Amino acid sequence: MNNPYQYAKSNQQRFLDEYQELLRIRTISTQPQHAKDVARAAEWLKAMMLRIGMDRAEVILMPEGRCPLALGEWNGAGEDAPTILIYCHYDVQPAEVADGWDTEPFEPTIKDGRLFCRGAVDSKLHVMSNLKAVESWLASEEKPKVNIKVVLEGEEESGSENINAFIAAHPERLAADIAMISDGAILAPDQPSLTYGLRGITALELHVSAPVSDLHSGHWGGSVHNPIQALSEILAQLHDENGAVSVPGFYDDVAAVTAQDRALLEKVEPYLQAEWDDVVSAPALWGEAAYNLPERLGARPTLEINGIHGGYTGDGMKTVLPARAFAKITCRLVPRQDPERVLNCVVEHIKRIAPNTVNIDFKFGGMGAEAVLLDVAGLALKSAAEAYTYAWGVEPVFERAGGSVPITFECMKVAGDVVIMSYGLKSGRAHGPNENIYLQNFYNGIQATIKFIDLVGEGRG
Repeated sequence: MNNPYQYAKSNQQRFLDEYQELLRIRTISTQPQHAKDVARAAEWLKAMMLRIGMDRAEVILMPEGRCPLALGEWNGAGEDAPTILIYCHYDVQPAEVADGWDTEPFEPTIKDGRLFCRGAVDSKLHVMSNLKAVESWLASEEKPKVNIKVVLEGEEESGSENINAFIAAHPERLAADIAMISDGAILAPDQPSLTYGLRGITALELHVSAPVSDLHSGHWGGSVHNPIQALSEILAQLHDENGAVSVPGFYDDVAAVTAQDRALLEKVEPYLQAEWDDVVSAPALWGEAAYNLPERLGARPTLEINGIHGGYTGDGMKTVLPARAFAKITCRLVPRQDPERVLNCVVEHIKRIAPNTVNIDFKFGGMGAEAVLLDVAGLALKSAAEAYTYAWGVEPVFERAGGSVPITFECMKVAGDVVIMSYGLKSGRAHGPNENIYLQNFYNGIQATIKFIDLVGEGRG
């Protein structure tokens, strides 16, 4: 077959069978008992890369890592040709029937044009879409005009120590003109979207204590500042009545929402509002009134209280005055905000407002990543937009995602340009029970990657 597009269409059933074979491997990187499964999948992916015609492939585990990555290369376009680095991850979150699944989580089930399985959308969909696109090129008479590197990570869901160590030690191994990060989701089955911005993140735990141990509230209540109450009083001062963060200096470096941002994000608003109504279903929107929903979710920083614990939480009553309480806090960041500086601003503010009747302490989880804003007029994003239009038959819309993808910042260290190409759906229940994809998204994703490689090779988009 001399055309990669036709080759992919002619081999859809085999591609689907191989996709399901990978889905059956329990690549749960967060659970040590599945380390052998993750390692087996890495070898499976290495063998596939060699089988589809890549020049070399290997499994790599750095001393700092727990689960390996699989790296493949094809250099048939020659030294003067551009290089594309394709990144995906093949590890998944845990899943059990008891979590609420209607089917066995690691046995692919196809129903009404959808495939249900853990990893179906996050992110083995992207692994197989991209590998099958590369295969379609290498199996055709016409070969790509770009060199291709494929790196498949096995620790994305659990820390990424292995790939971060590999990039730090061997940046030349992943050096590329364009890094294509394939993860995440589009807005709707028939409406592709391209993410051009990601928020950064920083995190801490706030611990509050007063008495040396839990006390009888009848004996000592009224004389001790209850740590849960003190914690609540502190947390209540982190936002104002309008939903803005009250921490001095928090907004100092925040990049303004530009007219271009507003024009792009207005096209996304109807989809996000519909999703908010369906998924969130809260009584009313909350947040900074001067910004619309897409801006609040992707272009403005936040401070979120992710969890609170303290005192007795079992059945019945226990009249205890707790010794301690704590809260987990994360901040989502936008361009120009430095994670360490923001963290320091939050810590210093809490120290200022904490009452002297309790002790406070902080723990830091090592979670930190800068925000990313990509060039919508660059070759990578323009090529991706045209590739989506070819595969879906409609032009994509552009959005700024509220989440953080730390590997994006790492890829910016080794590539001249970066693009994020997602083929799943936000309604695909990633990380939850009954995770699923529309099969058409799998086939469209293959065609989109084929077209993207084509366009970059031609130097246009």
